[in-house]
Amino acid sequence: MAACIRMIILSSLVTASLSAAESAAPSAPCRIQIVEKGTTIPVPLVELRTTHHERFVSDNAGVIAFDLPEFMGREVWFEIIGQGYEVPKDGFGNRGVRVQPEPGRRLTIEVERRIIARRVGRLTGGGLLAESQRCGEQRDWKESGIIGCDSVQCVAYQGRLHWLWGDSGVPQYPLGIFNSSGATSPLLTAADLTLPLRVPLAYFHDDRGQPRAISPLSGPGPTWVFGMITMKDRTGAERMGGFYSKIRGVLEPYEAGLTVWNDAKQVFERQLVVWEKSSGKPLPRARPDGEAVHWHEAPDRDWLLFGGPFPFMRCPATFEAWSDPSTWEALTPQAEVPTADGGKITPHGGSIGWWPTRKRWVAIFTQKNGKPSLLGELWYCESDQPTGPWGPAVKVLSHENYTFYNPRLHTEFTPDGGKALYFEGSYNTLFTDNQAPTPRYEYNQILYKLDLDDPALAPAHAQ
Repeated sequence: MAACIRMIILSSLVTASLSAAESAAPSAPCRIQIVEKGTTIPVPLVELRTTHHERFVSDNAGVIAFDLPEFMGREVWFEIIGQGYEVPKDGFGNRGVRVQPEPGRRLTIEVERRIIARRVGRLTGGGLLAESQRCGEQRDWKESGIIGCDSVQCVAYQGRLHWLWGDSGVPQYPLGIFNSSGATSPLLTAADLTLPLRVPLAYFHDDRGQPRAISPLSGPGPTWVFGMITMKDRTGAERMGGFYSKIRGVLEPYEAGLTVWNDAKQVFERQLVVWEKSSGKPLPRARPDGEAVHWHEAPDRDWLLFGGPFPFMRCPATFEAWSDPSTWEALTPQAEVPTADGGKITPHGGSIGWWPTRKRWVAIFTQKNGKPSLLGELWYCESDQPTGPWGPAVKVLSHENYTFYNPRLHTEFTPDGGKALYFEGSYNTLFTDNQAPTPRYEYNQILYKLDLDDPALAPAHAQ
């Protein structure tokens, strides 16, 4: 009898312990998805902010995993900050929505797109699909070990896309990779850019399995590589090269030259020093820097063009000519671009590309001293020739107190043309007074898509 009573007491204690454990177990978050109004298209980089200033930002699937216990089961006001996506203001001028989150509930919030370019998703950094994963989705997505990447270069080389970024962040230290991180991916087309965006970047790793630098040129300070391009040498072999700058102090270059990819070592190596600050001479105006593009001007004239966005240098499209500064010809880029509304703007940086279906050159660039953001306003324009004249320009992307610099066209995603044009840029708080960087998105690359048939772009087509 005593043994039976002990068993009953023990069973009761176990049951009570299990009940307590179950009650203490975390409940499922409320899944909130942000979509473009009138569609099911997910919108990344939309921030929901509570009345007590907690911040939640949608991932590449437009998903937010909301789990604040103090707000579960009650009506909640979320302020919406969307960098081009918004909801109408209420009577007090606030932009937001009221919803009632519950554990495990699925909610949808619609936002209106106020920019011409459509946000596709973040290409780099950590937690691209982290909110979805907290909701039990996208579990097969693996983290890269990179949390931030600055200024992209991307070319097709030996049957794959080769990607290079400037200073890059890692979890164990602010930034951390100062000599260019890099990756490869399959050759991508628009059909591969399905939503949510999941570009399969295979980063170059060290012997510990950690992302590593791919331009470890000797000398103090970071190595920046721009003007990355592929060329054929006199034997017909494909070569990949770029223009490097060694940096010290606050953005001060002290050496510059050519760097060439070593296939065996999988790194860029110094090919030729073309300038040293210690010489007392200015950096040459004709140099293969910035963004590079091929130009087939005539059957017997192929050029490599370098600019930012508009060409400031050209050389014959061979590895030998690119390697020989005596072939480098300085060009005078267009300094101002007329706008569709009759104004003029000054480009800061960007890239150009040939658009086969329109048989025209197209450009995306950041405006210098723009409004509302100093370096966060993006424009689109066209020209019959890569050397211009360019314009009129139409603004396609705007930011509130945020920077979006060094935009790059991805015409390689749509080699036959069509109506979709993709570009990316570096999203960060540099050159602003913004003291609240967007979690996970800060200092990373974001991809956008332009529909060239959009009526809002008609003025740019009219030249």
